[in-house]
Amino acid sequence: MRVEYLWLGTVSLFVFGFLARFAVAQSLMTDPVAFAGKGALISISAPGATAQTATPRRASLFADKNQDQSLFRPFPVRLPPDALGRLGAPDVVPLRLPGVAGLRDLIAIAEAGPAGYDAVVWNARVKPPKPPTAMTIAEIYRWIDDTPGQNHAIGRYQFIPKTLRRVVAVAGVSTDAVFAPHVQDRLSDVLLADAGLSQFMRGEMARVTFMNNLAKIWAGLPNSTGKSHYHGYAGNKASISWAKFERVMAQIFPA
Repeated sequence: MRVEYLWLGTVSLFVFGFLARFAVAQSLMTDPVAFAGKGALISISAPGATAQTATPRRASLFADKNQDQSLFRPFPVRLPPDALGRLGAPDVVPLRLPGVAGLRDLIAIAEAGPAGYDAVVWNARVKPPKPPTAMTIAEIYRWIDDTPGQNHAIGRYQFIPKTLRRVVAVAGVSTDAVFAPHVQDRLSDVLLADAGLSQFMRGEMARVTFMNNLAKIWAGLPNSTGKSHYHGYAGNKASISWAKFERVMAQIFPA
């Protein structure tokens, strides 16, 4: 009987010691100070962190004024770094950033009206031979070259000839491409990048500054004076009010 107790006691000590060592090396929820550098079954990491990049961070159950991370406080929405990094790059792609589709719609209201992607500036004396969305970019260039001395703003974003040629080159779009809606959106992305969309979405540019930059690109949008940046030039004027511009922008991009 004593031998059996002795054997049981020895086994118990061995198991206890093994579990104690395991508990130190692998805690259920690692404390970054007490167990720095040791693995954990549950680690507190930044949103989107991978197994290779995850680093333990403190978190409390309840948020307080000194606590950034909490189980009851959601992380702020952050855009994927690669999404912002590609803005304005030579290989600009249609953006998938929050609010951009709504911003495009707002610009279209101010510039193209109900004609949308098939819009041609109202005072063009000679219109294209077919709807813009049925033309290739090369055919649009030919229409421009064949009808000098008139306004040639075309499409949902009312590209003028000089701007159209530049954004086509920057976006890397072939002149054989049809001027389809998705192509026009892709070309508009270059202009949104020019206006500072990347900086605005990162919080590095005030909304009013971004709006004024947009007004420098699209004459149908007002600037903070309430008028088009090109008011009176070639008949240009803002087609929406500054109050509406502010209200819609606040809805598209909440603070």
